[in-house]
Amino acid sequence: MIETVLAVAAILYLALQIEDKLSVPSPLSLIALSYGLYFLLPDIVLTHDAEQFAALVLLLLPILLIADSLELRVADLREHALSLFYLAVVAVALSVVTAIFLGGWLFDQYNLSMAAIIVLFAMVLATDPVSVVSIFSKFELPHRLKILAEGESLFNDATALIVFVFIGLYALEGGEITATYVGEISLLVVLGSAALGISFAYLGLVMLKTTENRFAELMVLILTGYGAFTLAEHFYSLLNLFGAHSHLHLSGILACIFATVTLHHQMTKETDAEDVQLQQQEDVLLKESGKSQSSRNLIANAVAKIRVTIDEQQRHYRTKEDIQLLALVANTMLFVAMAEIVDIDLLLQYKKEILIMFLATTVIRAIMMAKFALITNQTDKMTNVNFRWWGVLTFAGIKGGLSVVMLMMIPASFEHLDMFKAVVVGVILLSTFIYSLVLLYIIGRNAEIFRQEKEAEHHS
Repeated sequence: MIETVLAVAAILYLALQIEDKLSVPSPLSLIALSYGLYFLLPDIVLTHDAEQFAALVLLLLPILLIADSLELRVADLREHALSLFYLAVVAVALSVVTAIFLGGWLFDQYNLSMAAIIVLFAMVLATDPVSVVSIFSKFELPHRLKILAEGESLFNDATALIVFVFIGLYALEGGEITATYVGEISLLVVLGSAALGISFAYLGLVMLKTTENRFAELMVLILTGYGAFTLAEHFYSLLNLFGAHSHLHLSGILACIFATVTLHHQMTKETDAEDVQLQQQEDVLLKESGKSQSSRNLIANAVAKIRVTIDEQQRHYRTKEDIQLLALVANTMLFVAMAEIVDIDLLLQYKKEILIMFLATTVIRAIMMAKFALITNQTDKMTNVNFRWWGVLTFAGIKGGLSVVMLMMIPASFEHLDMFKAVVVGVILLSTFIYSLVLLYIIGRNAEIFRQEKEAEHHS
């Protein structure tokens, strides 16, 4: 176990050094170094099989969601709500519908049912916000573009998981899919998860008011995010306590996002209010210092209030840094574990299917982003998307560990399980390397234009 800790720390250190010195996004280095470690030292393991890997993802996923959610502001979500709804909900739904029509043709030799097609495509539609944020952090990009890409990556996961569990798996196990069922279950899961997440946020806010300790504040953030995630995923247990005898569970991802964003919003509101008070105290000091006979007590009180305000703001900022560090470690552990579950022989056996799925999902995503760009350029209610932004949004669809979690939910008796395993893992690997490199090329080539667009935002 000590060797594993040393390996994870060393890989993260090297990945961060490579990112700083060579501007290579840390996810690329983490994957390459993780595979190198696994082949050189196969005895150092975090998980022994895909099932344990899925459990590890569920353990670490909330901290990744918390870190990403802390970058979202409610004002931005309100401003871009329509755009994010299209990207994270409409685009995913249209992609699944497109997949239903194309899946039978793409994988004709397998005679996949509609339910199997939905399950397969839902797994590879889930994106990885960690990789996107890591790449974006190295460049000056327009704030609106970052909100669209990062927000879509975050909320897209929840939509893909809802489609996978409540539509795909439901149909795979014999359930009947109707428009009424899809509408009702989607509304129930989204509203229920949002309500649960917001409730946990206000509970966390009450806990925050009881402490001025930075580490206690960190624990409150973790308790809020993990608590909302866990209760949402096991919501049926709560219902059963009250005699409902239900199997319903909500979206842990959505609940965690709503909890963290709401809590962060309230913390930010207090910080903004403190900024106003800080300015008022500074004005008092300036006025008092200009008098020939100034009041020492008044100045002392003002200085004390300023010091308290600054200390609280720094505590909030350091807490965010602590969360980001935990997320980095969690992401490193996931990449190391992913290297352990890759079956090269299985990937080679289904290399044709992997390539077909990768190309199909890339084309579908490009078309969905093109539709989005067309819609935005025809309305004033959405941010206009130009060709450069279309390229960034298209290749921001890097896949991640959540896809493997979904994979582990498929019944072991499913006849095409091996093919699905190979396709999902293969698409994750291809998208991580190819999408990241293309994304770096697009942003790097247009770096100056993006910088100018960012400056224009500040002046508008």
